[in-house]
Amino acid sequence: MVLTPSTMLSLETKAPNFSLKDVVSGQTISLETFAGKKALLVMFICQHCPFVKHVQQELARIGQDYLARSLGIVAISANDVANYPDDSPENLAVMAQKLGFNFPVCYDETQEIAKAYTAACTPDFFLFDGDYKLVYRGQLDDSRPSNNLPITGQDLRSAIDTILADQTIDFEQKPSIGCNIKWKPGNEPEYFGAK
Repeated sequence: MVLTPSTMLSLETKAPNFSLKDVVSGQTISLETFAGKKALLVMFICQHCPFVKHVQQELARIGQDYLARSLGIVAISANDVANYPDDSPENLAVMAQKLGFNFPVCYDETQEIAKAYTAACTPDFFLFDGDYKLVYRGQLDDSRPSNNLPITGQDLRSAIDTILADQTIDFEQKPSIGCNIKWKPGNEPEYFGAK
C-alpha cells in the first residue's frame, strides 16, 4: 500500500465541470446539479481503501448533518476496476446504500475528472464556495487507521461551517493522505509519484 498525500491544488481554483452518473439512481450529476448552493464538497473515495473504510461512517454523518444546509456533496471514485474490482460501480452502489449516503456517488471511468481535480489519494476532499472557487483541500481530521485518534471530521467540518457562515477560511490546511488512486496502466497523471 503506497501512502499518497493530496496534491493541495491551488486555492481559488475553479471547480472543473463533470458529467457522471450516480451509481445508485443513474441520474447524471454535474456542477449544475448543485447550482444555488453556498458550497460544494467533492470527495474522491473508493470502496476497498482502508483509509476510506476508516472514515466512511463519518462521511455518511456529514451527509446527514448538512442535509438541511446549503451544501452540495458528491463522491467520485476513479479507480481502475479491471485491477480493483471491489471499486466497480456496482460495489460502490452497495457501499452507498449500506452506509446510507444521501449524496450521489459517481464512477469516473476515464479518470479524466480525477486528473482535472488533481485528485491523488482516497479519500481526497475539495471544498468550493458558491462561485465554485476552491476554499479548502485537505484532510478530514487527524485520525488515521493506525493512530487511534477519534474520527471527528473536525478539519473538514470547520471549513464547511466557515464557508456556510460567509467567512474566510484562514486556518492551516493539512493534506489528506490515503491510498493512491489506482490509475489504469499508462494513464497515470504527471503528478503521480511526484514528491
